[in-house]
Amino acid sequence: MSTYRLAQVPGPGSPFELVEREMPRPGPCHVRIAVEACGVCHSDTFFVDGLLPGVRFPLVPGHEIAGRIEELGDATQSAGWQVGDRVAVGWFGGSCGHCTPCRRGDFIVCENLKVPGWAYDGGYAEKVIAPMDALAKIPDTLAATDAGPMACAGVTTYNGLRRSSARPGDLVAVLGIGGLGHLAVRYAVAMGFETVAIARGAAKADFARQLGAHHYIDSTADTTVGDALRSLGGAKVVLATAANSGAITATVDGLAPRGELVVIGADADPLGISPNQLLMGGGIIRGHPSGTAQDVQDTMAFSVLHGIRPMTETAPLDQVAEAYRKMLSGAARFRMVLTTR
Repeated sequence: MSTYRLAQVPGPGSPFELVEREMPRPGPCHVRIAVEACGVCHSDTFFVDGLLPGVRFPLVPGHEIAGRIEELGDATQSAGWQVGDRVAVGWFGGSCGHCTPCRRGDFIVCENLKVPGWAYDGGYAEKVIAPMDALAKIPDTLAATDAGPMACAGVTTYNGLRRSSARPGDLVAVLGIGGLGHLAVRYAVAMGFETVAIARGAAKADFARQLGAHHYIDSTADTTVGDALRSLGGAKVVLATAANSGAITATVDGLAPRGELVVIGADADPLGISPNQLLMGGGIIRGHPSGTAQDVQDTMAFSVLHGIRPMTETAPLDQVAEAYRKMLSGAARFRMVLTTR
């Protein structure tokens, strides 16, 4: 039987090891994907370090997968998928279909969400078996190395904005212009928002303007972020991509009346927000998860239409340890992507 290569961690926090396994066959309603690219996301640390319940080792991370369908399981072809189709699989790696959110059509908050690298082997590999409801078709003009990050970083920022209360012409602020934020700024501009980029240091102003931001706020300046946003009229929406609870908290006083703070940056520390900061202005705070396979497909189509691509650095699969360390250090500009070719 033929084999394929993958990168796994044998235990929590263990070094990566490259191994070979026998080629798997897809079961009913599943496909086997020949992986061409897989993004290295900071969320992978939740699994690599065994921080979430139900993580099993040895573990193959990776939930920013792009490749081609190589084999169909039973009942898959009837859903319209064919061998050779280019597909992406992101944080949404399938849903159970029977929990209350699923029965209401809200699949991204499925109580039994199947995240690749958690529910099944992820994309740090040459092959992946994935359920067909996780598949998003990749546009012909989008490279696999761009499509992979779009399935997590892209859809999370794109969906966070389009599901928000902001409308074209509204002032929308993006906190952080790194791996998530550099995409969020470009999406916000393309959606017609008056876009504010918020980051640390005056040196990032030029980069923010290159991304298309209309305004830049240096969060280390003497003027507070809240005051700076209010001087612009107040933000209808703040999309918090930075994984820093203190920085997120600092934006709340800059919301316009009925303004909305949408949190997508993950941090274990609590937000330092009092009820009084929300009551008088009717402020809203909510978390936003990623997006379904259809949302991923919408994200890729919008990105192609507006010429938006993630900024990436690539590395071959056998350099997974170096790529993962670069992601952890924050030195990547801005998404690390593993390739199998």
